[in-house]
Amino acid sequence: MEDCDYLYKIILIGDINVGKTSIVKRFRDDTFETTYRTTIGVDFAIKTLEIDNKQAKLQIWDTSGQERFRSITTSYFRNAHGIMVVYDITNKESLEVAERWLNDVKRVCGDTPVNLLVGNKSDLSDRRQVTIQDAQSFAAQYGMIGPIETSAKTSANITPAFYSMAQELVQGTGASFHNTSNQEDSILLHRTPPEPTWWSCCGYT
Repeated sequence: MEDCDYLYKIILIGDINVGKTSIVKRFRDDTFETTYRTTIGVDFAIKTLEIDNKQAKLQIWDTSGQERFRSITTSYFRNAHGIMVVYDITNKESLEVAERWLNDVKRVCGDTPVNLLVGNKSDLSDRRQVTIQDAQSFAAQYGMIGPIETSAKTSANITPAFYSMAQELVQGTGASFHNTSNQEDSILLHRTPPEPTWWSCCGYT
């Protein structure tokens, strides 16, 4: 018997140093590391949530924000059910460059994924450069749900952000059901999730 009712591929995208990896670690392990580690290529995590009495398993792909890995990370967008676009509320440019990431998503995935705007580092509100009104306008302009402001450091709104995404998928378009075996772009429950891939400066490792 399958251990979940739905399986979704969720991609975290955004500029370097906005806290994507910290968000994933807080959500998966409820931990926070004070030392900064740049994601090289793509990292991978799995966690299951209960949504409307159903088990929704999330395959969470944490992508690098470095420009030199852009062509590699965008190749992982295909078949994504949900995209979390993360910006840093203390860095206005991190929201502005999110438009480029969304253009990459549209080029690879069309309008299929559910897009959620997440403003991280809400614990640093005294250094805020992006107002909630700015983020709301950005989300409305690009047809996104949110924004949700989070703090990987304090764990504020981390789990609600993923619940919001999963609930939107379960209740709306982009749902991946048991009976999707005849759909080429669906993630099937009987398939083994792909292994995480790592890169070094010299190529694949």
